[in-house]
Amino acid sequence: MLYDCAIVGGGIAGIQAAVQLGRYRHSVAVIDAADGRSTMCRRYHNLLGFPEGISGPELRAVGRRQAERLGVKFIQGRGTAAKREGEHFLVMVDDLAEVRAQRLLIATGVKDRLPDLPELRPCLGITVFVCPDCDGYEAADRRTLVLGAGEASVSMALELTHWTRNIVCINHEMKPVSVDKLTGLIEQGIAYIEQPIRQVLAEDDQLKGVMLADGSVIAGDRAFAAFGGNDVRSSLAGQLGAK
Repeated sequence: MLYDCAIVGGGIAGIQAAVQLGRYRHSVAVIDAADGRSTMCRRYHNLLGFPEGISGPELRAVGRRQAERLGVKFIQGRGTAAKREGEHFLVMVDDLAEVRAQRLLIATGVKDRLPDLPELRPCLGITVFVCPDCDGYEAADRRTLVLGAGEASVSMALELTHWTRNIVCINHEMKPVSVDKLTGLIEQGIAYIEQPIRQVLAEDDQLKGVMLADGSVIAGDRAFAAFGGNDVRSSLAGQLGAK
């Protein structure tokens, strides 16, 4: 089948696009590997219409049902390759199936680089966050830990001063930080620790703090992860010649 549009990525952006295109009565296929940012977030607080918040999986499920009512087809799998074929696009799904479309919308987004600390993930979107624009408000006037690497961690800590001054910046990967950045931390009264985290301390989704490699415990009930090196999932666009 030749679709009017193939959408690679079934996160919030991809599903919203599918709903809009479906309402225009276009034939649409959404290719979704179901491993993006929105699959991990246990609560979004900043979306219109959800004052108590909504989880990423729940929002995706509601959006998918809305899109399917408009005739949108969802294909489980990963878009592994894309190319032009005459006036159409051809997308390979898991190197097994082909999806053909007149238009291609790439909504693959960004995947955060997170450390191998198992207790971190249940807290995502509840007491641990990745985006200060979306969730800085959740740390307002609270003891907040920044768990990260090098310059990324320091930049996050400085940005969070809009909401709280009670911040501890932990350079888990002990990557280099410029003198200017460290001076900025001192000027803002932010504590700086350059030491690996042994364990995140949490009760279910409620952060309590972290234990460092030397056994010391740093308390905090909110945290932001800032490790840098996030995966901008642009390989399909690159295959088609995008810069």
